[in-house]
Amino acid sequence: MKNLTVDLIADVMCPWCTLSLYALEQAIRQLEDEIAITLRVQPFELNPDAPAGGLPVFEHQQQKYGLSRQQVLANFAKIAAHGSKLGFTFNMEKRTHYYNTFDAHRLLQLAAASGRQQTLLHGRVSAYFTDARDVSNHRVLADVAGNAGLNDADTKAVLTSDQFAGEVRTRQEHYRQLGVQSVPTLIINDHYLVSGSQPAAGYERILRDIASRAQ
Repeated sequence: MKNLTVDLIADVMCPWCTLSLYALEQAIRQLEDEIAITLRVQPFELNPDAPAGGLPVFEHQQQKYGLSRQQVLANFAKIAAHGSKLGFTFNMEKRTHYYNTFDAHRLLQLAAASGRQQTLLHGRVSAYFTDARDVSNHRVLADVAGNAGLNDADTKAVLTSDQFAGEVRTRQEHYRQLGVQSVPTLIINDHYLVSGSQPAAGYERILRDIASRAQ
């Protein structure tokens, strides 16, 4: 059986990253009898300079993309429809802000040690996109981490310090050096780069093709 390592470079604020996560996991399940795939989550901040309290959703979309409220809501509806097909519920119109996710990424580094990265990321995206919670808030982060099975004391230790800050910054810089400028992006076996969100069947084809070339 061939082995692949897939690094999913993503941010909690990115709905297309959520779609990619669910589609990629579906593809991995389809290929589990053919290819042994290790999935790792890597950090990328869409709004690294977001102030405390975040950036208002509609104002940010207007300023960054020139979109009206109606256009933004139409885009949200399309994303929600894609999510529904993958079994994920987007309530994007409930959200009020885009938040800084640096602390969320630090906790994902903690979760990697116990193999709970995907579980934690699922909890995060549900908290943000389904329940419209502030995922920069430490109480929310701790709550989601606890539900994902992380040790409460370990979570508190991270959130009350700068633990994993260096790792997150180093990883983000590493991927910028590799040319990653947007998310979602996959890097497979530290060699193949796949940009943008794909449907599950698309990921399945890509993974099978790369596995066929792997030594």
